Amino acid sequence: MRNFKSVRQAQRFLGVHAAVSNLFNLGRHLVKAKHYRDLRISAFNEWSRAVA
Repeated sequence: MRNFKSVRQAQRFLGVHAAVSNLFNLGRHLVKAKHYRDLRISAFNEWSRAVA
């Protein structure tokens, strides 16, 4: 809470963070390199679409 002006701002940030972190938080050791690259490309495409 230190860097947030209000509880509402913190909740808004954490709500977005929870939705987005699943796109980028992959267990690299659990997938093969080719599949990992494909997942990264699709995650970044999804991110670009979300923020545009």
